[in-house]
Amino acid sequence: MPAIFDQGPPPPCPAPFNLTDHVLRAGLTRPDKIALAVLTPTGAQRWSYARLRAAVLGTATGLLRMGLTPGDVLLMRLGNSVDFPVAFLGAIAAGIVPVPTSSQLTAREVQGMIDLLSPAAILRGDGIACPDTAIPVIAADIYEAWHDLPPSEPVPGDPDRLAYIVFTSGTSGVPRAVGHAHRAIWARRMMFDGWYGLRESDRLLHAGAFNWTFTLGTGLLDPWTAGATALIPATGVDAAQLPLLMKRNDATLFAAAPGVFRNLLKAPVLPLPRLRHGLAAGEKLAAPIRAAWEAATGTPVFEAYGMSECSTFISACPDRPAPEGTLGYPQAGRRVAILGEDGAPVEPSDPGTIAVHRTDPGLMQGYVGAPDATAARFAGDWFLTGDRGSMAEDGAVTYLGRDDDMMNAGGYRVSPLEVEAALADLPGISEIGVTDIGIKDGVRIIAAFYTGPSPLDEATLRKAAEARLARYKQPRAWFHLESLPRSANGKLLRRRLAQDADL
Repeated sequence: MPAIFDQGPPPPCPAPFNLTDHVLRAGLTRPDKIALAVLTPTGAQRWSYARLRAAVLGTATGLLRMGLTPGDVLLMRLGNSVDFPVAFLGAIAAGIVPVPTSSQLTAREVQGMIDLLSPAAILRGDGIACPDTAIPVIAADIYEAWHDLPPSEPVPGDPDRLAYIVFTSGTSGVPRAVGHAHRAIWARRMMFDGWYGLRESDRLLHAGAFNWTFTLGTGLLDPWTAGATALIPATGVDAAQLPLLMKRNDATLFAAAPGVFRNLLKAPVLPLPRLRHGLAAGEKLAAPIRAAWEAATGTPVFEAYGMSECSTFISACPDRPAPEGTLGYPQAGRRVAILGEDGAPVEPSDPGTIAVHRTDPGLMQGYVGAPDATAARFAGDWFLTGDRGSMAEDGAVTYLGRDDDMMNAGGYRVSPLEVEAALADLPGISEIGVTDIGIKDGVRIIAAFYTGPSPLDEATLRKAAEARLARYKQPRAWFHLESLPRSANGKLLRRRLAQDADL
């Protein structure tokens, strides 16, 4: 049997369909229930389902009154606040295409997104970097006032039409604009049982910021779709305070990137009698972190694997825990394979590239404005993730690393080519190579290795990187080398950089 795991077809997405209508529908029967609580150590800001729906559909009205029309692109430069999901859902309700972006991006990085997408307008929060532009820029005092406008009901349509765009670092070094259809939210229902064990009665605390796509999906949209309650820590809450917030707010599920689990466990964890389990994604969860969590809380942590192009589609869950050392199983409704270099499925237990079938309803439409890059990610009917793995006879998938040099920085995938291009012309640098290095079990950082006449002041290099790159893309360590390792044909060997620096 080749290494293909077919969990049966997903239920078809209804048509006509609107992503926002789908997310808000459960709240219609429970208008007074708390949909969202923004938590601080001393209290919480609470939003009922009725208030959330009114703000979202009022925002749809505000956007339409600004002259935007269905199909227009709306660039979101917003901070860590509830304005982020409200604007995202409000735009989609009106048929406008939102583009959520990290508030850490520099004006230089945002300019590249503007050049590619030509947005009709930009929502900009206070203090968020944005280049000077002739495009209308809408400030907080305007878009927050939209919450109180009369509602514009969600516009139904083809579930395959474009709903939103997210950016991911491409292997070419150019951030790719990933276009997702309205049906993407329908596909996320496969995670409810296949990863979360999500129930209407749940109170899910996600430790990420509002403006991270992991938080947007797992922490907000999915609980709201299920009629559950989303709990989000306010800006400035430290990882050490999370157990207290979980206990005070009766959290039943906790979701975070592995780095948050690691930081949370540095201090004693309070008893959490309501907590059923943890959820981890974004990067591989180290075995010592998993063991420490289980010892501290008495609950398991279930891991999921996915990417911006298809969210999560392999996971462990309460009904089917992952065998030791594996990621888990393809979710019900998914078709996943391990492909060899010839594009055909390999035999069970043999290594290859993890691939998901092109019919998956959660799979992207493609990279916006980059048809060749889109085509390059497919082998026949299979989308190539760029990650290596193996599949056991029973379908359990083991992660074996990247096919390429992509780095993982705190749950964000970062292309070394993008970082190298941003730093290559710094004074005193002749050549530069970038990779991620392990500094302790489960912890990896981005490191830059450069050549030049002499070693440079690291503080100066850090300051230059801050002006050119979002924080999560900036090197945390710098090493001067006499030369960079290259192959016989001159290709940079990034995996040898740390070795040549005697690390």
